[in-house]
Amino acid sequence: MIPLERCLPVCTRRGTVLGTTLVLIAAPALAACSGDPSEEVRAAAEGFLEDWAAGDVEAAAAATTDPEAAGALLDQAAADLPDAALTPELGTVAVEDGTATVAWTATWDLAAAPEWSYPATLQLRAAEEGWDVVAEPALVHPELGEGQHLVLTRELPDRAAITDATGQPLFSPTEVVDVGVDPAQVTDLPALAQALSAATGVAAEEITADVQAAPAGQFVPVITLRRPDFEAIRAQVFDLPGAVFPTGTRLLAPTSRFAAALLGRVGPATAEVLEEAAVDGRPAYAAGDQLGLSGLQRALQEQLTGTAGFTVSVASTDGSTGDTGREIDAVAPAPGEPVQTPLVPAVQNAADAAVAGQPLPAHLVVVRPGSGEVLAVASNEAAVAGNALAGQYPPGSSMKTISATALLATGTLTPQTPVPCPGTFVVDGREFENQDQFDLGTVPFTEAFAQSCNTTFMQQALQLPDDALAAAAATYGVGTDWQLPVDVFGGSVPADSTGTTKAANAIGQGQVLMSPAQMALVAAGVAGGTPAVPVEVVGAEPAGAVPTGPDPAVLDALRPMMRQVVLSGTATALADRGEVYGKTGTAEYGSNTPPDAHGWFMGYQLAGPQGDLAFAVLVEGGQSSSLAVGVTDAFLGGLG
Repeated sequence: MIPLERCLPVCTRRGTVLGTTLVLIAAPALAACSGDPSEEVRAAAEGFLEDWAAGDVEAAAAATTDPEAAGALLDQAAADLPDAALTPELGTVAVEDGTATVAWTATWDLAAAPEWSYPATLQLRAAEEGWDVVAEPALVHPELGEGQHLVLTRELPDRAAITDATGQPLFSPTEVVDVGVDPAQVTDLPALAQALSAATGVAAEEITADVQAAPAGQFVPVITLRRPDFEAIRAQVFDLPGAVFPTGTRLLAPTSRFAAALLGRVGPATAEVLEEAAVDGRPAYAAGDQLGLSGLQRALQEQLTGTAGFTVSVASTDGSTGDTGREIDAVAPAPGEPVQTPLVPAVQNAADAAVAGQPLPAHLVVVRPGSGEVLAVASNEAAVAGNALAGQYPPGSSMKTISATALLATGTLTPQTPVPCPGTFVVDGREFENQDQFDLGTVPFTEAFAQSCNTTFMQQALQLPDDALAAAAATYGVGTDWQLPVDVFGGSVPADSTGTTKAANAIGQGQVLMSPAQMALVAAGVAGGTPAVPVEVVGAEPAGAVPTGPDPAVLDALRPMMRQVVLSGTATALADRGEVYGKTGTAEYGSNTPPDAHGWFMGYQLAGPQGDLAFAVLVEGGQSSSLAVGVTDAFLGGLG
């Protein structure tokens, strides 16, 4: 019989239809044409790699000469390269005598590390139906042999420095003690929690809940302390059954409160931080990495952390034979870039010491007039540190600096203009009063400002256009949505208030809100003549448009008024601290009777030991400005 030749579609075992030439002969068999079978080989290799890359190990293994062995190899690869994603790229195909070789390139998107690429080769054999990939270790990596597996070691570079204004690093490796609980050793959990709480300040209820929720055998952290801080409580906690104290090293600022709101802190990555840093859903960092958890350390995470590197080695699966630890590839970690802040340690230390002496929550922010550089950000242990920059508080009479700006800008008032200062003043049926209803009679505007006469400012402000206070505030940058790495609340002064609200706004009550940082910027604007944009990082993009600033003639009139506050007004305790200008403030809040009040002082010092400085102090719940003035006095006295 004469053979008949025709071209038929042949369906491979993987379902890919390939056009090839077959020979139909009189024998009871159907074979492939004698033409080039490379397309069928390519399809088989492609199907195997696609299944592997998709994570379908069972389907990929089924396309090999030994599905069980191949499945074990692919499962081992997944364990060796956790969370990695494979992208294969096929190369050339060579077929000879029932065997085939397919070159391909493996590119692994390693979790929290750079990509890893290498050339590899698949061996295939002709099977009864199509082609099978040879199940051998080299299908994972050409350097991999029998009884071996890959070992991926990931490494972050040393974290880049955050420096002070002179370029000196502010963080250094510091010994710490992790105070925690080993649940297996606990004999009396309530007693342990109470004792640890008394020593550390962490709530006993929180400690108890964490221990009860922890998986068996897991260390439960309570607090991390610097070695000196731990030694101070050692006698209280060391012999408690269940308490354990592993040591380590952390990258820490000079003290626990040193510019904490701005600098932030570094510690083991939290789930929230890892999710925030992910790129297109892929992790940029891994659990256990030391990352920025707050402040600049978190806001500038990528710049400071750099990029992880890795090494890949082959090792024996039983840990005892063959090529253990033989490195086959590596990518060096890429260090990050340092960040320079305008912080001045001498100023920061003085600010920290000043607020530390106050038992109530206290904040102090220092800004350089003219440049807007943030020189210090201080909050004491009782305060929420972030509120120094982003807190929103009624400013009380410190707002009169802005109200005076609006009034002086009209041209109808001068520092010498006589103004009434009655003990009380009624607006739309609501009675407002001065502190203890003091009554100065008619006095120069400067005197009303220096003595913080509420009724004067209410009377005068009601004669202004409704938007005048907001407009005056805006000349200092108030109301700006500053674009900074660490948020600063730019303040809020309504532009459409009338009646009692307008009167209250003039004395920093009503609907006016400020942060200590923004009030320091207002003081800097008065001192420098040209308000500045806040600067947290030297050389960074401007945080916003430069405010227009009040008319120079207005500032020339306002500065002597602020000086008089110190010389003869409500802040005479600062009279011996050099050339100091400022304004006190008492801001009522809450619903208690009599109402609670915050205490403020905002102002500036010219030609002091640290040059020209502008600052704002807030003592939460201080009831009057006296505590804020006291913190200011301690700060200025600590500058040298």
